[in-house]
Amino acid sequence: MVNEYDLVIVGGGISGASLLYTVAKFTDVESVALVEKEEEIAAINSHHTNNSQTLHFGDIETNYTLEKAEEVKEGAEMLAGYLEDVDPDREMHSKRSKMVLAVGEEEVAELEERYHENGFGDLFPKLEPIGREEIAEIEPKVVEGRDPGVEMMALQTPDGYVLDYGTISQSFVEAATEEDGVEVYTGTEAHSIRETPEGFTFDTDAGLFESDAAVVAAGSHSLQIAKEMGYGEDLSLLPVAGSFFLADDYLNGKVYTLQMKKLPFAAVHGDADVHDGSITRFGPTAKVVPTLERGRFNTISDFTDVFGFNLDSFLSYANILADRILLPYVVRNLVYDIPEIGKRAFLPNVQKVVPTADVDDISRAKGYGGVRPQIVDTSEKSLDMGEAKLTGDGVIFNITPSPGASTCLKNAMRDTHEIVEYLEDYEFDEEAFREATIDNFPRGDAGDAGEAEPAPAQDD
Repeated sequence: MVNEYDLVIVGGGISGASLLYTVAKFTDVESVALVEKEEEIAAINSHHTNNSQTLHFGDIETNYTLEKAEEVKEGAEMLAGYLEDVDPDREMHSKRSKMVLAVGEEEVAELEERYHENGFGDLFPKLEPIGREEIAEIEPKVVEGRDPGVEMMALQTPDGYVLDYGTISQSFVEAATEEDGVEVYTGTEAHSIRETPEGFTFDTDAGLFESDAAVVAAGSHSLQIAKEMGYGEDLSLLPVAGSFFLADDYLNGKVYTLQMKKLPFAAVHGDADVHDGSITRFGPTAKVVPTLERGRFNTISDFTDVFGFNLDSFLSYANILADRILLPYVVRNLVYDIPEIGKRAFLPNVQKVVPTADVDDISRAKGYGGVRPQIVDTSEKSLDMGEAKLTGDGVIFNITPSPGASTCLKNAMRDTHEIVEYLEDYEFDEEAFREATIDNFPRGDAGDAGEAEPAPAQDD
């Protein structure tokens, strides 16, 4: 028997789940299925141990241009608004202070320019420049033990959302399945997708599915599936495995450091775990690996499918990894995995945030971290910073490294518009979608109280 749908979504992480939610709740599309190869929704990169748990607004991410921050901000506000509405007890998220820290005259000047002259102070009304004393009130360990003669400042905001993207994905799916015509298949791999004159045929563990439209939101595997279908021939991936080091409750919220220029990876930061404020995570590290999923060596063959093993791919990797900034960074991150030596090598990154930290205070986080697919343009021999989207006639492939999780609902809104336009007979109620998401985002000036959670007590 063939299962027939208007739309089939492949991938049950935060991207696929948010699209399922958006289509099911805010369109009149009659039938939609989500297919997830794992036994549970959001078991890979969206699981709370496998990402930085950060909702990126663009306010403290110093590798964002103002234009990118404007785009990301709306998407983050959609997800934050959704959580403010459906998660009042904060089982899926918490609110904590967050800041980006500048130490030394050069960094302070850079951060002041970003805030006052580059427009970030205007774009983020709750973002405020604070000095040493105010930093010490919010994050004592950041100031303790630091040379009092060294200049320091931070841009700080109470809007520090710490998220469990896994449980959020599950909430999207649960909300979607309340609607008629929605079916979710877990433990079901889509082995192949074929385009037909009538639409698309999926060969899955649950049998054959047919649909009029298809969206592939399978992380690193999205490009693999796209290439099998003849799309994305000029793209490859640089899979980067992120990991973390753990320490005790050093921090009350998130503390970012300034981004190193030319690097596509997030600057090292420290933050309290979403479910356990007594744990501080430092990272991420960024190790280039030949797999599409962390610790799963059976995905090496999937990587070879994506890599392509053609001259352009080899030249692209050579050009990227030969960069005088990127190459030492990649080598240094390999060292962080070496027992004992690794944490000693990583300690200076921790001490940028917490000067009094010692090597015995940190440990490698076992079972933490995921693989982020950095996109390689093999025609330009360069890394593409951000997300990639490939489209065909009725099919969309989403490859979403950071900040794809933060902007999942905005991406879902965009894709839903394309889907209903392609299907022709259906409509998307964007007004109702916005009422359920971004309209619930708490606005107001920086003086508003009661937004961040109380800071846990710190041991001196």
